[in-house]
Amino acid sequence: MKFEIMRERLVEGLNDVMKAVSSKTTIPILTGIKMDVSSEGMRLTGSDSDITIQTFIPAEEDGEQIIRVAQGGSIVLQAKVFGEIIRKLPTNDVEIEITGNFQTHIRSGKSEFHLIGLDAMDYPQLPEIQDDRLFTIPADLLKTINRETVFAVSSSETRPVLTGVHWEVKDGELVCVATDSHRLARRKTKLETLPEGEYSVVIPGKSLNELNKILDDNSEPVEIVMTNQQVLFKSKHILFFSRLLEGNYPDTSRLIPAEYKTTVTVNGRSLLQAIDRASLLAREERNNVVRFSAAEGNDVEVSSNSPEVGKVEEQLQAQSIEGEDLKISFSAKFMMDALKAIDGQDVVIQFSGAMRPFVLKSALDDSILQLILPVRTY
Repeated sequence: MKFEIMRERLVEGLNDVMKAVSSKTTIPILTGIKMDVSSEGMRLTGSDSDITIQTFIPAEEDGEQIIRVAQGGSIVLQAKVFGEIIRKLPTNDVEIEITGNFQTHIRSGKSEFHLIGLDAMDYPQLPEIQDDRLFTIPADLLKTINRETVFAVSSSETRPVLTGVHWEVKDGELVCVATDSHRLARRKTKLETLPEGEYSVVIPGKSLNELNKILDDNSEPVEIVMTNQQVLFKSKHILFFSRLLEGNYPDTSRLIPAEYKTTVTVNGRSLLQAIDRASLLAREERNNVVRFSAAEGNDVEVSSNSPEVGKVEEQLQAQSIEGEDLKISFSAKFMMDALKAIDGQDVVIQFSGAMRPFVLKSALDDSILQLILPVRTY
């Protein structure tokens, strides 16, 4: 096997697939990256058996020669070492040659490295995925959906299914829900290209975070295929496979209150900054609790009190306050995460009592809903 490639394109491809490679894997060959070279171009594959990422570098693009292939073939090379070498090579032209016993020679300028490769036949095969449950979402929308939900997944492994985001497709709509049992984030998206039937999967939060790092911020369509064990995201040159979490996701629709006693409409960014300031004193405490009170006259008070550090009070002008007076305490971090997901728009907060979960929505649309359980302090 022998070919020449532009270094910067190889670095880009390696950066994508390295996101799936873990040093903690129990399967030694998965610490490597698999490289398949043919006259069409090069496929790079990285995997930790939960996530598999494959990227394709074409031999020629827009009339520019990226790879010159003298002889095709496949090899697995140690991901960390190979990635570092390619990144630090002196020129943009890289020549890679594999001789007997998987000896790999990398040349660039006056630099020459010799690595010992592994047999690509021992590398696990990609899962077979049928395209019967396929739909598409623009890349930037997919990234937004992930950003608005993934932060609310559970970080504790006691209920593994809660470390993922529940994606449910029904009635022409994709509903994504994440909860760690103290808060919940839900995002609804109307889609035109949904296949028939209803189905639901739970995608690990970690996989969606990694996917967001790879996708471009553009409206290129991403194809999504769901099966019983795997989900596949396909964009222009990248295949991203993730295993799914097993187990039944709890029915979260029951958690969302049907009626509310107090409704506050307030500027999201001002409230976020006020809670951020109040949490400066709460941060020393183990629980990081901020108090919130709403009364007649459209004034909202955000306060925090820490016996060792001091206290802070801040008045905020709300656009409107309807219903009963209210005093409630909540985790500053949860509230800030929820406000960041709604992203700077005017926010409607609906309370159904001081000890009941409350709901945040954008004043402009119903697609995003955040729910938070209060903290008992009064």
